Amino acid sequence: MKFRPIRFIPDDTKIAFMRLSRFGFFVSGLLCLGALLLFVFVGLNVGVDFKGGTVITIRTEQVAHLDNLRATLDSLGLGSIELQEFGSPNDVLIRVGTQEGGDAAQQVAVEKVKAALGPGVDYRSVDVVGPKVSGELAEQGIIAVVTAILGILIYVWVRFEWQFAIGAVVSLLHDVLLTIGLFCLLRIEFNLQIIAAILTIVGYSLNDTVVVFDRIREFLRKYKSMLLADLIDHSMNSVLPRTILTSVTTMLALVALYIFGGEVLRGFTFTMIWGVVVGTYSSIFIASPVLILLGTNREGAKELVKAKLVRP
Repeated sequence: MKFRPIRFIPDDTKIAFMRLSRFGFFVSGLLCLGALLLFVFVGLNVGVDFKGGTVITIRTEQVAHLDNLRATLDSLGLGSIELQEFGSPNDVLIRVGTQEGGDAAQQVAVEKVKAALGPGVDYRSVDVVGPKVSGELAEQGIIAVVTAILGILIYVWVRFEWQFAIGAVVSLLHDVLLTIGLFCLLRIEFNLQIIAAILTIVGYSLNDTVVVFDRIREFLRKYKSMLLADLIDHSMNSVLPRTILTSVTTMLALVALYIFGGEVLRGFTFTMIWGVVVGTYSSIFIASPVLILLGTNREGAKELVKAKLVRP
């Protein structure tokens, strides 16, 4: 019996991406502006990692059930509480957000947690994460994201041309900004896991963009007289089946992890799902159209690029 490969997209598509990119730029511009306004006027719902609090490490006599523990601690009214299993199934890390009232209120919160957990719990450590430590974590997270984007700029510049590097960075900034805006809008807790997810999104989006750029560079050598807009359309149509297949298979894994991975991984997985969507979109409608605006070294003059390559 002969099996046929699964195809989400036909191989011979002729989608005019560059015509659609004008609408994409407009929509993305509005969304990025909205994300900036949300960040400025609403702000992120930062977790204990960034605003400080108390970290309690416990070991239970039996296997810890995080859902039951979370329900018990959420009923105390102490605000943001994070639970994470680490090491053995009996070890749990509890993060309690900063309480109003200073150190005395923080100690009261710790006592409430101990009373709610009851006997049979061994408290391995109780540490206070102050504003200075949380501020350093936030600063290091920002440095990590900025360093990653600068490294990508240099990598793409060396591998391709500076126009490609600008397109890749604009695409990545678009993805990061929309992700932050979504977290501001939905008030999802923003912690170190989300920083890790954003860095993963940057890597995923770059991989998608480089695949498209590789095909564009190949066709630039092959079709030297083809209009740049037509060439980019042809390039993206040729890699579209692979791009969609990669996105769909990645999404299937992430959705399964989101449903069955538990509360600890939910924020990270949600960010990754969103990142796959915007990363795929930006590779097609943001990164490549930037080449139309900047031109490539194949053309001799900027006036020729504007007159000959941009569609009327």
